[in-house]
Amino acid sequence: MLLAIDAGNTNVVFALLDGRDIRARWRIATDPRRTADEYAVWLNQLLMLEGYSIADVDAVIVATVVPRALHNLQVLAEKYFKTPALVAGQAPVEWGIELDVAEPASVGADRVVNVIAAHHLYEGDLIVIDFGTATTFDVVDYHGTYKGGIIAPGINLSLDALVSAAAKLPKIAIAPPENRSVIGRNTEAQMHIGVFWGYVAMMEGLVARIRAEIGRPAKVISTGGLAVLFDENSDIFDAIAPDLTILGLALLHERSLNN
Repeated sequence: MLLAIDAGNTNVVFALLDGRDIRARWRIATDPRRTADEYAVWLNQLLMLEGYSIADVDAVIVATVVPRALHNLQVLAEKYFKTPALVAGQAPVEWGIELDVAEPASVGADRVVNVIAAHHLYEGDLIVIDFGTATTFDVVDYHGTYKGGIIAPGINLSLDALVSAAAKLPKIAIAPPENRSVIGRNTEAQMHIGVFWGYVAMMEGLVARIRAEIGRPAKVISTGGLAVLFDENSDIFDAIAPDLTILGLALLHERSLNN
């Protein structure tokens, strides 16, 4: 079985796959100081709870945007799973798609993995929106070429910045306002409106601008924890693919076996 690891700025997601089928998934807060031994103790317990063991894993693949976290994940693979970790974007796991941008090496691994999976699942030009620490918009054309995108502050990041910089503003949960009015009657309601509907307006406006620049119809595919929340309050999404990154890693692993 394959252990796919998506190491993001906020969380590291581990997924156990049989082919492309996800059998289990777990997440832990990203901490570059966490050792391979700590990961192994944690994972061993979770694998057993799902009826598996460390011995069931015969391949590991990693996509990371946190370079300092990579070494310990590689040690985890070699020491406990007895296999070298494949690293997305590094030989023998080349991307297999063209990155038509000014600095291909600077594109986050998670973003490339997402567009690989999206192009596999859906036809035509695509806009992939990933709700993470940052909210990213990535464009892949109908040939499967990555054309670039947008990086915006994630909604949690925006909210934290607002609360920390303004002494009298309370901490609020990320949720739709109680009604669709955009004129708040108290401080908390005004914050909800500014954060939530402001974010919806930002997404809708950027998607409209991207589509206009592409000049062809483009489907919008969303992934990440907040995708469902925004889908209930906007009609810009054509599909929600919560496991897009994990599927992309599974596809890359398959390609490495065929090379």
